Amino acid sequence: MQHFMCKPQGVCARLVEFDLDGDTVHNISFVGGCNGNLKAIGSICEGMTVAQIEKAFTGIDCGGKGTSCSDQLAKCLHQALQQAKG
Repeated sequence: MQHFMCKPQGVCARLVEFDLDGDTVHNISFVGGCNGNLKAIGSICEGMTVAQIEKAFTGIDCGGKGTSCSDQLAKCLHQALQQAKG
């Protein structure tokens, strides 16, 4: 299992941390942002694959920002999976 940290862009959260076991996601946590909502996202996504999370969250907008914490999570996971594959 590999641990990753990612700085999301354009949202209130300042950092996303998670573990990847192959393409399966574990232990998602956010620093900053809407604490309760982000804990819920982490809980819902526990054990899902990167592809499942990307399908569910890519393109979600928050307050007209053109992105959201969930959209940024999907982007971070995609980048981490690509990095893990080498």
